[in-house]
Amino acid sequence: MPSSEPSLHTDALDLMQFAGVPGLSLALVQNDEVNQVLALGVRNVQSREPVNVETVFEAASLSKPVVAYAVLQLVDAGALSLDVPLARYCPSIAPDDAAAVLITARHVLSHTSGLPNLGSLKYPLRTYFSPGSRFSYSGQGFALLQAAVESLLRETLEQTLRRLVFEPLAMGSSSFVWQQRFESNFATPHEGKDPGTRMRPITAYAAYSLQTTATDYAMFLRATLTGLRLNPSTAQDWFEALVPLPLGDAISLENAPSVTESDVAWGLGWGVEPSRGTFFHWGSNTGARAFVMGNHRQRSAVVAFMNCSDGLRIVPKLLESCMPGEHPVLRWLASAVA
Repeated sequence: MPSSEPSLHTDALDLMQFAGVPGLSLALVQNDEVNQVLALGVRNVQSREPVNVETVFEAASLSKPVVAYAVLQLVDAGALSLDVPLARYCPSIAPDDAAAVLITARHVLSHTSGLPNLGSLKYPLRTYFSPGSRFSYSGQGFALLQAAVESLLRETLEQTLRRLVFEPLAMGSSSFVWQQRFESNFATPHEGKDPGTRMRPITAYAAYSLQTTATDYAMFLRATLTGLRLNPSTAQDWFEALVPLPLGDAISLENAPSVTESDVAWGLGWGVEPSRGTFFHWGSNTGARAFVMGNHRQRSAVVAFMNCSDGLRIVPKLLESCMPGEHPVLRWLASAVA
């Protein structure tokens, strides 16, 4: 993954100015080691407090791979099965829906549960297709998975993640619930040019509530690349392409897509570009954006957090500097998550 700190720094600053991104925190993993972290811009356009390497950002949906990592550890330990219906562990998320009781952890992690996404006003909570039959991005599935894990282990998701992820990986600035220590160095979300409201979750939400730093997330990526704490076969299965993505769309509830992407698919918690050996995920909370991409063949990865709603606009050019090459996911993302 060729990059030089001065050129990446300059490129990032130029991109931030062009797109109106107030603050950016970016970390690179090369040869399985965290060896470069950039902290640029400001945490809040009004206070002008600078972003530094310890600034905490909303990770948004970059929460989901972290939850997947913990779930796969539970699978390896024999505590949970990927293919046993989650209704065995907790009440169904849609009690009057016969198909909902068939949803498994594998369906949730691969976004093939048939459930709508979180916050959808168009689609009431139920299954819209047979679980496992096709892809449709769903945060509701992760809510079901969280309920199952918490019921099974009799502890909160935050406790599980602290035990299986944050403490073993030395991610001391990460939490799915708000920590008062984050208050003094947190990147305020921005909608357009205006500062918004910080999300201070008092309960963990598996789909989106991770608060973290680029350095901490890079520690997670290092474990991802090396398969740390996972059985070798599980670490490999994590990135197996299980289902192709609909062409140019993340949601496919009403009808099966007539065309799917040729080299963009989903595995067990990660999107993948199978022919390139890369994995990816994006995050989109109100006023906060995030993106991560890694490459097993190159033993490298990059994660970027931006504290504004236009943050994803700078990702393609950032990747040119730190992970060059053609990435079909960028074309898909531009239309699917516009």
